[in-house]
Amino acid sequence: MVRITIQRTERAEPADPPAPGNAQLDPASQPYPQPSPRQYRQQAPRRPPGWRPHLLPRIPWWAKWGTVIVLVGLVFRRAVAWAVVAALSAALHLIGVNWHLPDIKFGWPWQSITSGTTTNVFVGPIVLQKIEGISSPALSAENFNFVFTHTVSKNIGPWPCWYSGTFDAVGRASATVDLNPGPAWWQSSTGHYQLTVLRKAAAGSPGALAISMALPLPQLPQSVHDVSVDNTLSKPISTDHSWTYPGLGCGVLIQPQFSQSVLYAQAQSVAFYQATHLASVTKPLIATAETEATEIIRNDFIQPTLNALGYTLTRFSIRWVAP
Repeated sequence: MVRITIQRTERAEPADPPAPGNAQLDPASQPYPQPSPRQYRQQAPRRPPGWRPHLLPRIPWWAKWGTVIVLVGLVFRRAVAWAVVAALSAALHLIGVNWHLPDIKFGWPWQSITSGTTTNVFVGPIVLQKIEGISSPALSAENFNFVFTHTVSKNIGPWPCWYSGTFDAVGRASATVDLNPGPAWWQSSTGHYQLTVLRKAAAGSPGALAISMALPLPQLPQSVHDVSVDNTLSKPISTDHSWTYPGLGCGVLIQPQFSQSVLYAQAQSVAFYQATHLASVTKPLIATAETEATEIIRNDFIQPTLNALGYTLTRFSIRWVAP
C-alpha cells in the first residue's frame, strides 16, 4: 500500500511595487532635501520665557515734538520773545492793567552783524538816507484815570429839579514824534545829525561808530478826537439829586439828557484837557513817545544798515529840540 502525503507550503507573495513618489533612487542622484515650513517651525529653537528682541527704545511723540519746539524757539528766540510780550501786553490791556513791559523789537536770526569787508564806504550819508526814508511818525499811547461830574438841572417852576453823578473814567491819549521833519532839518549846518567813526571796518573785524541826532519835541494830542475814553473800565462813584427826583415829573424831564453819548462827550473833553495840561499825564506821554522814537530809529533803520555795512553802533543818542 502506498501512502501519498501532500504537504501545503505557503507561497511568498510578491511585495507591493513601490509608489512612484517613494521610489528608491540612487542617493547620489537625489537633490538636496528641502525641509517643509512645518519642519522649519519644529526645528526652530524655543526662546526662553520673557525674552524680548534687543531693539532701540522708542522715543515718545511728545518728546520729539518738544525737542523740535525748543530748537525752533532757540533759533527764533527774538521773534518768540516779541510775540510773548505782545500777547501779554494785549491781555493786560484787555483786563485794564496798565503795566510797562520790556520793549522788545521783532527780529530774525539772520539780522546780525556782518564782518567788515571794506573801509571806503561813506557810512554817514547812507545812514542819513535811511533816516530820511522814514514815512510814519512814532506814537505812544498811555492810559490814565480821571474823575468827572455830570450835573443836569431843570427846575419845574418853584420846584428844584437836578441830578448829579460822579464817575471814575479811564482815558487813553497818544503823543506823536515826527521822525523825518524834512531835508532842511538834516542839513549839516543845523547840527541835527552827527556820525563819528570810532573804528573803521576791516576784513574779518566790524567797525564801530557813534551817532547823535536831534528831533522835534513830541506833540501832545491836538484835538479832543485824539483822546478816547474806555467805557468798559469807567464806572459811577456817587450820585446825588434833588428831593423832587424822580417824582413830580423831574425824572422824565432830565433823564433823556443823562444818556451815554452826553457822558462820553463830557468825559472826552475832560480827558483831552488833562492830556494836554496835567503834568502827571503829559510827562509819561512825552517820555514814552521819546523812548518809542529812539527804539524805532535805532533798531529798525540805523542798526540794520550798519550791520550790512560791517559796523556796530557803540553809542546812540537823541536830543529833543523845539521845532
